[in-house]
Formats: sequence, C-alpha cells, structure tokens
Amino acid sequence: MASTIAFAPLTPDAAGEVMTLQRAAYATEAQIYNDPFLPALTQTLADLEQELHGAGIGARLNTRLVGAVRWTMQDEVAHIGRLTIAPDMQGRGLGTQLLRAAEEASGARVFELFTGHLSEANIRLYEREGYVVTRRETLHAGVDLVHLRKEG
Repeated sequence: MASTIAFAPLTPDAAGEVMTLQRAAYATEAQIYNDPFLPALTQTLADLEQELHGAGIGARLNTRLVGAVRWTMQDEVAHIGRLTIAPDMQGRGLGTQLLRAAEEASGARVFELFTGHLSEANIRLYEREGYVVTRRETLHAGVDLVHLRKEG
C-alpha cells in the first residue's frame, strides 16, 4: 500500500475534500459517542480553510484524498490534530504513516494530541508510537478527552 499512497502538503484549496473526508471518518466516532455534534462534524468550511493555511499533510490514493492530518506549533511543541482516515482505508497502517509524516514535517521534538476515551484504536495507535497519557478531561457528559504526549 505504501507505494501507491502519495503524501503532500494540504492547502486551503483542498478544504472541501478534507471536510468530506473528515465527516465520513468522524461519523463512526459520532456513533461511538452517540453525539452527532462532535467538533470535527460541526466545523465550518471557512474554519477549515483557515486551518489549512497552517501545517497539514494529505494522503492520496491516485487522486482520492484518503487521509489527512494537521498540526499547529506552540513554542517547540507540535499539537497534532484531526488525524483522519477514510473509513474504507482504516486498519491498513495509513494513520501510522500520516502521524509519522506530521511529526517529521513539523520539525518538533515534542508532540501532543488528544482523542476520545472510547476511541480505543486511536489510543492504541498513539501508545504504539510512543505517546503516553498525560491527563483526561471531560468535554461534556459521556465524552472524555484523553491527552497524550510524546517526547523524542
């Protein structure tokens, strides 16, 4: 699979594709949490376009966007966000590849991210990649955020 996937920076021009991918991927999360109003599902196109002026990488299978990740820098810490994989492409190592690509492209030595407490596959991925849980916080009733950090 790795030889057929192309990684490239995301730009604001890709916002519509990223939004479609994000909504498809987070629909599963919404079912897990019984919450159709997760921030990734309610984000506006304008907000997403603004985020894509920052740092992000997309993964394409031919011309189809099948994965994306974004990050912001604060001091020397990369805050990884919205690691998103198309539902039919999950479980093939693409999330791992995108996470590593974001870490490398950011140039940071410390990385932080969060996921929902019921997103067990996400937590396993992050821990396998060297992230450790630093804290939990309640987003709202039924949804806790698990914050993780990696120093490398």
